[in-house]
Amino acid sequence: MEQRTFRRLHRAVGVVGLGTWQLGADWGTVSEDSALSVLAAAVDSGVSFLDTADVYGDGRSETLIGRFLRTRPDADLTVATKMGRRVEQRPEAYTLAHLREWTDRSRRNLGVDTLDLVQLHCPPTPVFADDTVFDALDTLVAEERIAGYGVSVETCAEALTAIARPGVASVQIILNALRHKPLEQVLPAAAEAGVGIIARVPLASGLLSGRYDEHTTFAPNDHRTYNRQGAAFDVGETFAGVDLTLGLAAVRQLAPLVGEERTMAQFALRWVIDQPGVTVVIPGARDVTQARANAETAGQRPLSEQERAVVADVYDDLIRPQVHDRW
Repeated sequence: MEQRTFRRLHRAVGVVGLGTWQLGADWGTVSEDSALSVLAAAVDSGVSFLDTADVYGDGRSETLIGRFLRTRPDADLTVATKMGRRVEQRPEAYTLAHLREWTDRSRRNLGVDTLDLVQLHCPPTPVFADDTVFDALDTLVAEERIAGYGVSVETCAEALTAIARPGVASVQIILNALRHKPLEQVLPAAAEAGVGIIARVPLASGLLSGRYDEHTTFAPNDHRTYNRQGAAFDVGETFAGVDLTLGLAAVRQLAPLVGEERTMAQFALRWVIDQPGVTVVIPGARDVTQARANAETAGQRPLSEQERAVVADVYDDLIRPQVHDRW
């Protein structure tokens, strides 16, 4: 698999990683055996970057990854976790004491002395401008609790604020064929500063898989059921903030481009991989087949100029008016 480097971490990772929100069973039931099988299939297919968070299943995702790591002591893996969403979202909650508490819990869950990468998990916007928070993160690096830190953001403005900080190693941001705004300023700024880009929600919560239609239903505990209007967290995390009917129309316009060489999901993932400045894309996978298919995308041909132009046209015609200025 193609390797790309987090320059400020001095770590290279496979360009296709694995997002593990679903392994916390927050999208419906996922057994421990199934979760461990997904991790094994991804790593055996060349994946070397795993992204998790302390709130995914209230630590279940981290704990399962920790179990997996113990079975693969020689695997050269980078595990990124996220912190900060286990408390009321107030800027004053982001203290050194809390950051130590959160990272120590993740260290226990993952069974490691030093976390490879810790990301602030979409904190309140004022946190990004708070020097004391980033001083505290520098302290955690000095204490060897963490090897490096980054941020997960909702908006491009938050990303640009974070990129300007010298200690930030990575920015995790929503980027997919239905969310193009980061291409304008965020990716170029990150590349210039040496900040890695972790592209999340690359399939728009499965919308870009091509498997759904207007009659699809999701489990009651799936955020694609309960968060379509942003009732639980930022609506941009669910279907990338795109109205489901509008998103389905966009996917139908993109479908003729896919061809027989790959699936719709692989087409969408390849679009993300092809964007200059992306370090790693982190699709989720609920089963072994999905994990392997996602990893295979790294070895597929890049999209042609014509294919990229059609994606841009569909975005401009259907999606841009609804989402572009929101995030």
